Amino acid sequence: MKQLNSLASNKMILIISVTMGTLIIYPNIIDLLWHLPHKKNPDGNLEYIFFFIFRYIFFCILIWILLSINIRKTTTLLFSKRLLQTFLISTTAYAMYVCISLALCKHVDCFTGILLFQFVIVCLLCTLTGYVFAMYSEHKNKELEIEQLKTENLQSRYDALANQINPHFFFNSLNSIAALVREEKKEQTLEYIQKLSGVFRYILQSDKKGLVSLREELIFLEAFRYIFEIRYANKLEFYIDIDTKKQDLQIPVLSLLPLVENAVKHNVIDSDNHMKISIVLNNKNELIISNPIHEKIEVSGCNGIGLSNLSERFLLLTNNEVKVEKDNGIFKVILPLNSDA
Repeated sequence: MKQLNSLASNKMILIISVTMGTLIIYPNIIDLLWHLPHKKNPDGNLEYIFFFIFRYIFFCILIWILLSINIRKTTTLLFSKRLLQTFLISTTAYAMYVCISLALCKHVDCFTGILLFQFVIVCLLCTLTGYVFAMYSEHKNKELEIEQLKTENLQSRYDALANQINPHFFFNSLNSIAALVREEKKEQTLEYIQKLSGVFRYILQSDKKGLVSLREELIFLEAFRYIFEIRYANKLEFYIDIDTKKQDLQIPVLSLLPLVENAVKHNVIDSDNHMKISIVLNNKNELIISNPIHEKIEVSGCNGIGLSNLSERFLLLTNNEVKVEKDNGIFKVILPLNSDA
């Protein structure tokens, strides 16, 4: 109903009424132009013109009332119900027209076929116009509902995917703290906990974010890279080469964490197999995260977090797909970035 009111303003209904009224009495306009030059009685001419004006105004008002009712008041999508309602109003209007005409003039065409035909046409056109408006409004409302449901569904899916990251990283971090405590490294343990608190603060705040700047993700990376470097001593390092002018590009929040986790989880990292995670930006504004492949003989079970999660979040938020490449012992993940809005 609100959609119909927004589509049909008072001005629009008035313009349609005047235009339709002109078309309806078109035969009378032709008759007026034809007969006036041949009439010799001035009083008769004035009476004929007055009655013509009355007929035109009457039809314009009738059309305005019927359109207002059909567009703004009647909500049914059944054409038959609309037609019946409009027919009853038109019949009442016809009776009023006959009474007024008989009271004003002695010689009028109240019962001619042309007049009846004009009332029938008004009834059908107003009913059809209201029906078309109602169908269009219903179609637009359904489109809006579908879009709203899609948005809510996408948001729910995104929230579910993002929430999976928190416990995954949490349990790995607890294991690292436990290892430091067992080794009685108090200073490193305190530093580790401090860095870890910053990491979790960012993760918890990420629930309210979708896209963030690349700069934010890199600052976050600096916090948790310490955690990984402590966990793997000097066997894991990061190489980051990104122009500061490009760091306003947009990326889904927590995109780097699962990729680093993925590199650590699926590769052997020891004295013989050092891990170097490279993060660079190419000339297509694509972020390339790469690492050498030192595949484990036995890979731990996957709980659904990783590339599939990241790919879905990229698709939901940016409508772009994540690309994965393996070449010459190097594993690459290519993330297409968005321009800063």
